[in-house]
Amino acid sequence: MGHPRPLDHEPFYRPLPADEDGIERFAPSPSTISLWAETMQHGSPPAALLVRALERCCPRENTRLTRVSVEILGPVPLTEIRVRSWIERPGRNIELVAGELLADPGDGTFRPVASARGWRMAAGDTTAVESAYDPPMPAGDGTARGFDWGVSGGYLDAVDWHWVSTPGTAEPGRAWIRTRAALVADEPLSQMQNLFAVVDVANGVGSKLDFRKWTFLNTDLTVHLHRVPVGDWIGISAETSVGPDGVGMCAGILYDESGPVGRSAQTVLVRSR
Repeated sequence: MGHPRPLDHEPFYRPLPADEDGIERFAPSPSTISLWAETMQHGSPPAALLVRALERCCPRENTRLTRVSVEILGPVPLTEIRVRSWIERPGRNIELVAGELLADPGDGTFRPVASARGWRMAAGDTTAVESAYDPPMPAGDGTARGFDWGVSGGYLDAVDWHWVSTPGTAEPGRAWIRTRAALVADEPLSQMQNLFAVVDVANGVGSKLDFRKWTFLNTDLTVHLHRVPVGDWIGISAETSVGPDGVGMCAGILYDESGPVGRSAQTVLVRSR
């Protein structure tokens, strides 16, 4: 889909010296700022940072994350972030890895603001029966163009957008997205980190609501992957359903340029402005 990605925006996070317990510490940059409020981070950078922690927790060759669930426990502030991870359920072929982000709410203590759990499985050769049944998504024309959300700066300026569908219309929301910012300064992104650096925007891709009249914040994100994505661009085809009592649900199909790689789901809190 065009030229190689230019990582020309400030990295989402800069590492700080680890604390006495070895817990990693990071300083978030303005690239993480949410479109909902200038005092909180967009959901994708924290989700990708959690995936980084899961990948680095007691890594083993020939294994990979297959499902990751992220719980957003509250607004993730633009202050120091601490990250820890652990094996919650060990196993030779299947294990459950967990992690959490902690932040200072302003009183000098550090409390969890987001958590994640990922099933990590041993790889095996199934190329003889490889299949994917989700419909293909049209490729972009290589032109990176955005959508006027009515706001600018922060996370929205740190990603490239190519819309396949017309946003806000009755058709499913479809867009190709790639991050222009590294996750952690001076570190390459893994393919999983690259996906999670953008996948939380599925809620916005699938929404039919007018951003100027409604808010629709997701409280969680679950991603199932039957294949590890390859390349810079991540495709999202998403639809958000809204119930009568202020709750919605966004379901998405995830792609790389070779085809579908998995699905995502988010619970959405919908409120009139």
